[in-house]
Amino acid sequence: MNSKDITLYDVIDGTWPAAQITDLGPWQIRTGSGGGSRVSAATARRAVTPDELPIAESAMRDLGQPMLFMIRAGDQALDAMLETRGYKIKDPVTMYQAPVSAIATVQPPPVTAFTVWEPLAIQIDIWAKGGISQARVDIMHRAKGPKTSLLGRLNDHPAAAGFVAIHAGVAMVHALEIRPHQRRQNMGIYAMRRAAFWALSQGADHIACVCTTENTGANALYASLGMEVVGQYHYRILEKDTLL
Repeated sequence: MNSKDITLYDVIDGTWPAAQITDLGPWQIRTGSGGGSRVSAATARRAVTPDELPIAESAMRDLGQPMLFMIRAGDQALDAMLETRGYKIKDPVTMYQAPVSAIATVQPPPVTAFTVWEPLAIQIDIWAKGGISQARVDIMHRAKGPKTSLLGRLNDHPAAAGFVAIHAGVAMVHALEIRPHQRRQNMGIYAMRRAAFWALSQGADHIACVCTTENTGANALYASLGMEVVGQYHYRILEKDTLL
């Protein structure tokens, strides 16, 4: 793994934290509490052998969670091992990063993007309609260190909600949801620039985000801002297992 990857994996854990992370043999086991893949997937702390795989599987089973592993840079052997055991690829993800100063260049137009903590009811409603559940909102409350939420407005109506938190000098944007009828009007750009100006005020050096590679709109947004692709990861899950 390169240093950027290691930093961003740490930032993901720090800004979108699992309910609990337990070191178990060569594994880190995450208790997700219904918060989705990022907070539920097991990861390897070193190279693992086939006879160590049941340690993680048993721990996830005991938690009532799907058999789910995050495959990061350097995990090629684990990836192949899981494939031979019937684990399927789930949600390939792209990681983006940029200097805060490269995004905090132009203030959003007046009354289009705000930062507020705690999230307002309208933001929670926007998230819920976009599939971001209360369990994911609970993750935001668990995050330590500087954090805020993003509220976007267009045409005199609420348009977007997002979450930003800082870990190790990196501000990571999560759960950026724009209402369908308010898309293609630069709301995503306004929200990211507001996040960057907030991050700058908090002393962060970089701003980052992750999104599934199939999310063409989000990938286009981050590319348009000049953010650099700094890594990828994906999950491996048994076909019979799903995450709500």
